[in-house]
Amino acid sequence: MAARIEDYALIGDLQTAALVGRDGSIDWLCLPRFDSAACFAALLGDEDNGHWRLAPASTGPGTPCTRRAYLEDSLVLETVWETPSGTVKVTDFMPQRDRAPDVVRIVEGVSGSVEMLGVLRLRFDYGSVVPWIRRTDGHRVAVAGPDSTWLRSEPPVKTYGRDFSTRSEFTVSAGDSVAFVLTWHPSHQPRPALVDPHESLRHSLEDWREWAGRCSYRGPHREAVVRSLITLKALTYAPTGGIAAAATTSLPEEIGGVRNWDYRYCWLRDSTLTLGALLSAGYADEAAAWRSWLLRAAAGDPADLQVMYGLAGERRLPETELPWLPGYEGSAPVRLGNGAVKQLQLDVYGEVMDSLHLGRRWDLPAKPHEWKLQRALMAYIEEHWREPDEGIWEIRSPRRHFVHSKVMAWVAADRAVRALEADPELSGDAEGWRAMRDEVHREVCERGFDTERGTFTQSYGSRELDAATLLIPRVGFLPPDDPRVTGTVDAIRRELDHGGLVRRYSSDGKPMDGVPGNEGAFLACSFWLAEALHMTGRTKEAHELFERLLALRNDVGLLAEEYDPGAGRHLGNHPQAFSHIGLVNAALALFPPQD
Repeated sequence: MAARIEDYALIGDLQTAALVGRDGSIDWLCLPRFDSAACFAALLGDEDNGHWRLAPASTGPGTPCTRRAYLEDSLVLETVWETPSGTVKVTDFMPQRDRAPDVVRIVEGVSGSVEMLGVLRLRFDYGSVVPWIRRTDGHRVAVAGPDSTWLRSEPPVKTYGRDFSTRSEFTVSAGDSVAFVLTWHPSHQPRPALVDPHESLRHSLEDWREWAGRCSYRGPHREAVVRSLITLKALTYAPTGGIAAAATTSLPEEIGGVRNWDYRYCWLRDSTLTLGALLSAGYADEAAAWRSWLLRAAAGDPADLQVMYGLAGERRLPETELPWLPGYEGSAPVRLGNGAVKQLQLDVYGEVMDSLHLGRRWDLPAKPHEWKLQRALMAYIEEHWREPDEGIWEIRSPRRHFVHSKVMAWVAADRAVRALEADPELSGDAEGWRAMRDEVHREVCERGFDTERGTFTQSYGSRELDAATLLIPRVGFLPPDDPRVTGTVDAIRRELDHGGLVRRYSSDGKPMDGVPGNEGAFLACSFWLAEALHMTGRTKEAHELFERLLALRNDVGLLAEEYDPGAGRHLGNHPQAFSHIGLVNAALALFPPQD
């Protein structure tokens, strides 16, 4: 039986990441980047699609550990098994790489004596390619096409092959230690330099704790905020500063359904909320790197602006399917790439303008051509804001006039006007942008508001609701005490409720997005509701919702994209940056730092 999504912890080296189950099995790992092909893909199939389990021999696959936790303020995972014969712990991490990515697993005897079993099944290209394995200089070397991995242990442990896997059986007693290192490199290149697993552990702990110590937030939920920030850092592709939306592809929004998407890319719409979280928590360098990635990705003809890009700003992300993988708990298809990349989503123009405005407010160093890019974006949005689009939720049905998209067009014009007012040396069409801002505001309030129910709707003329309209007071479109804002918050709580949390939009079994099936409560939207409740004066209710959301984190503090209140389980890709960004921003708003 497949592990639940929330059973997985994350380890990573700021260029890729692995998911480690409670049973000691690494079931997902893409090398050398987040968006590379997986060499462990059991997450989306079974053990024959690749995994690496290291656990007591007396426990079978799927048997959970006794306990596990990240070592304080780090991405180093410690898993403990208490067995009748003794206690053993396994420390898993990926050192920040020099050249090659390494997965390090250190087994330590705590008490008594424990027989251990390691089973390594390498399956390159998303579980489809069985490599050729040989012994070389005390290593097990796996090669297939462009991929090569080297496995070694210190001290050496005997390994043998069985059922197209590499196995190791050994015993650890109290005080014993055995370290395994799995290193990937391109098969046409020489083996990379060996890393010292114990020195790497020490440096990894020092690096992560130093980074976490820079967090400026000192509020009552600092532990949750720091863990979420560590998760965001772990999803950052260090060479470029881009932040992946998640470490996985095709974890389902509905078990057994088709709502399975590839989230290993960078979305422009995450930019403002991400930038705000990083800056507010004291991470100006990371915010500047993300802003630089954003500027590079958005450069070019504004008509070609995409909603998402690759980790280095790649534009071509064609959507394909992998028919040999059955999908998580039979949730097929498994997809690579994302067809939404070519959609028209007008809100991203507002999000880019808002991000650059936020960077200017926080005094991030100005970048050449930044204002020139903003003027070009404004020229495009001035001409096209009246058009329908696919909206924030990337619908695969006919375009609509989404209220949130229009609100973000207003944000674009508003931030452009503010920039001119703050810096008279900047050139721009202040009069034209003010006129656009006023026209968008008037139209949204006239065509996007249901006077009968007292709420903004999802699109012009519809009765459907959209949790994205909770952001209206946050972006400054209307003040929090405006009756239209409080009415929208009330309507969303009433009509989009899903077990006390919030759905993204109305469904009732009739999907408006062109994709069959339903989905769970969207965690980022639930955090938005907590912020909206706080802004509209219902702070007690906001605190209660926030505390409930915190309780949904898994045992190591991670959140997926969605939650199913009925089944009591996580859904969607994991861990999800948007959920953790929502947590950080809500904590900063609801629980200001204490003196």
